[in-house]
Amino acid sequence: MAEDHYSSASAAAPSAAATAAAAAAAAVGSSVIPIVNKLQDIFAQLGSSSTIDLPQVAVVGSQSSGKSSVLEALVGRDFLPRGSDICTRRPLVLQLVHQPRRPTDAEADEWGEFLHLSGRRFYDFRDIRREIQAETDREAGGNKGVSDRQIRLKIFSPNVLNITLVDLPGITKVPVGDQPTDIEARIRTMIMSYIRHKTCIILAVSPANADLANSDALQMARVADPDGSRTIGVITKLDIMDRGTDARNFLLGNVIPLKLGYVGVVNRSQQDINSDLSIKDALAREEKFFHTQPAYHGLTQYCGIPQLAKKLNQILVQHIKTVLPGLKSRISSQLTAVAKELAVYGDPVDSKAGQGAKLLNILAKYCEAFSSMVEGKNEDISTIELSGGARIHYIFQSIFVKSLEEVDPYEDVTDEDIRMAIQNATGPRSALFVPEVPFEVLVRRQISRLLDPSLQCAQFIYDELVKMSHRCLATELQQFPILRRSMDEVIGKFLRDGLKPAESMIAHIIEMEEDYINTSHPNFIGGSKAVELAQQQVRSAKMSSSVVRKDGVDADKVQASEKTQKMRAVLGRTVNGVITDHIQGVRPASEAERPGSSGSASTSFWNSIFTSNEDRAHASAKDNSANRSYTVPTPNLEHSFSTIQLREPPVVLKPSEHQSEQEALEIAITKLLLKSYYNIVRKNVEDFIPKAIMHFLVNHTKRALHNYLITKLYR
Repeated sequence: MAEDHYSSASAAAPSAAATAAAAAAAAVGSSVIPIVNKLQDIFAQLGSSSTIDLPQVAVVGSQSSGKSSVLEALVGRDFLPRGSDICTRRPLVLQLVHQPRRPTDAEADEWGEFLHLSGRRFYDFRDIRREIQAETDREAGGNKGVSDRQIRLKIFSPNVLNITLVDLPGITKVPVGDQPTDIEARIRTMIMSYIRHKTCIILAVSPANADLANSDALQMARVADPDGSRTIGVITKLDIMDRGTDARNFLLGNVIPLKLGYVGVVNRSQQDINSDLSIKDALAREEKFFHTQPAYHGLTQYCGIPQLAKKLNQILVQHIKTVLPGLKSRISSQLTAVAKELAVYGDPVDSKAGQGAKLLNILAKYCEAFSSMVEGKNEDISTIELSGGARIHYIFQSIFVKSLEEVDPYEDVTDEDIRMAIQNATGPRSALFVPEVPFEVLVRRQISRLLDPSLQCAQFIYDELVKMSHRCLATELQQFPILRRSMDEVIGKFLRDGLKPAESMIAHIIEMEEDYINTSHPNFIGGSKAVELAQQQVRSAKMSSSVVRKDGVDADKVQASEKTQKMRAVLGRTVNGVITDHIQGVRPASEAERPGSSGSASTSFWNSIFTSNEDRAHASAKDNSANRSYTVPTPNLEHSFSTIQLREPPVVLKPSEHQSEQEALEIAITKLLLKSYYNIVRKNVEDFIPKAIMHFLVNHTKRALHNYLITKLYR
């Protein structure tokens, strides 16, 4: 009761100091709020490039909470879209500008202007409503869609105080029309993008006929403003609360305290709007309501639209005064940065002759800067990372050359591949020497693998040249964005044209290496040296394997005996229904398997090379006599045996799984030859490819770019 008495006394008899303070605030408000409004218009045109948050008042509330009615009451005119569903579907930035009354033309005292229709005044507020609706439909569609693009409206009137408010879409639960299923989350995100800034005053609108403790507006305000230092509570629809209830405790801040307090208002009902009840009459009825309701006696400063307008104006002015020093500092720093950037652009050139001279000067400086960057002679040498020509050298030596040296010459070539190639190269005869064809085929295959990394290296250098072209005169060319784009296109085409002959030369280098295998190269290992090294490798491998097989000799003998038995079983045939295991007159298998027989595969390849013809004839005669001594005439043998059928050869033939000593030696020789020649070619490629790229791409760009730019760009 004492609090009510104090409130009434303070409202009835304001002190002279309070009056002076209010007058000072009004003077400050009339000067700073229009300035902030002008800054908001400027930053709105900049869009997302602005990083400065200006003071403003955001109106937050659930759908049909009375937000639009509060704004119309503050303006004193009907100008917002109405309906039973969601009405505010885009953020509406409403700037109220106090305009002195002009007695000569009272009808022209009030008008509205849209930022997107600059220079056009709307004196009929019904036209303002239609334009808001049309602009909303253009951006958000005509079926209840929502957009975060702002509509900026400025209203000039002698009946308003200088205030800037942002009417945000109401929080809705159930999507309607073209609204997405997550419409509530989207609207909450949109609202939070405004109220989370410290420079924003939150006007939280809640209806009195609902539970204020569960108000969506107050809940979101508490998230963005936990201590309630920049939140004003507005309680609407006080006239339709349940009988016996009132909002006195809420207005006094006893339930949910807010540092900026609450204001209670009575809006027009839908029936009042349908019956064209003017806002002036509605304000008079609101005043009468608060005077006739005992619950609100003594709360004059907490009740009514006029009190809300005055409170908003004072709070906004005070808020601007608080953030003004920091705002001024941020604007000054950005202004200084922009001024420096503008100075770099230089003075504008108007005459044709001056433009031509300017263009030639820019092209000459650009080409000089490009060459200096490639050669490492530019003034801005980085101490943080490699740049310019140093990156090209790094690509050549640390990426291209190092990658080639890490490649295994035998990669994708197995011993079985070499063995198969050697046998295919011998044809129907056994080779006396290691054939050259497998070596040439395999070495060509390995050389061809060098083409892809060489082309990749050229592409890397091309990318580096493109990057360097973008960094040259970057600051100077900011003054001419169209010229910058044209130069980028022309230089890009020039570099692409230079890349083609470089790639063609790289392909020719690899083809040259493939077409002629120069086995007379001084660094090539040669046949005799390869044979000597291969014999050493085979002997060392044989010695190491013999140690391992010592313990398995008996097992090998047993396996050989089993093979003999299997051979007998294969050659055995049925005679008169009886399986014959041994036929008299047929030479025993043990005799046929004796070492030194003519069909033995153990004859050394290299012994066959160095054995004379007489020795081979003598050995052949000896073998024939031995064969005759073992042969016993077998008359009528064809009556004792059935016909021997050979198995048909399979479609895909491969050598036996076990390598002979001769095959192991041939494989070792081929691998040594392959590795030796591949290393020669690799060194050639490591030397020739960078030279080709430098000649056809890098140095060609340095030599011919200036003339090319003049031909394509100078008019």
